[in-house]
Amino acid sequence: MHGKKKDMDFGKRAHNYDDSWGRIFRRFYHLMLEQVELWPGAALLDVGCGTGSMLRIMADRRSINGFGIDMADNMIKEAKRKCPEMNIQVSRCEETPFEDNSFDVITTCLAYHHFSDRAGFAKEAARILKPGGRLYIGDARFPRAIRVIMNGGFKLLRIAGAFYSPEEIFRDLAQYGFIPDGYREDGYAQVVKLKTSE
Repeated sequence: MHGKKKDMDFGKRAHNYDDSWGRIFRRFYHLMLEQVELWPGAALLDVGCGTGSMLRIMADRRSINGFGIDMADNMIKEAKRKCPEMNIQVSRCEETPFEDNSFDVITTCLAYHHFSDRAGFAKEAARILKPGGRLYIGDARFPRAIRVIMNGGFKLLRIAGAFYSPEEIFRDLAQYGFIPDGYREDGYAQVVKLKTSE
């Protein structure tokens, strides 16, 4: 059977996401917040921002200039309620409404494995990051054998997305000018850190 792969519809879960899925993902949020380098006034875009939980915490800690995008209308509504002072809007990751060299930092937490066009995301991130900008990709960490099984299941069910090792992420994004800048893991969570050239 052929045809377009299905994107996961997280909008249906927006009303109780923080109390259900959000609890499960706290390890990822903690690791991401621990690794992201921020300073007051830094322009940060959270891709796949969901309900805005991470944006809210980062803004409260460092007074960032926060932006967020997500494909789900209901998630964006929750994020706007939680972060009313920020620029948050519905957008795909591979075609954003932002100008070149807009951001100091881009984060994406537990969204990368859902991206149906990773090359498009990498190209867009390179465009909208400033020279020397940082990209942080937080996602699930699985042994290779588990990744093969899960990714095969996604493909069989025609669900957009797949899980990747840090080495695979570094390799894929290198094609768009990204330089490896470190890696951290905590159990089943990982954060892959990259940067653009100065």
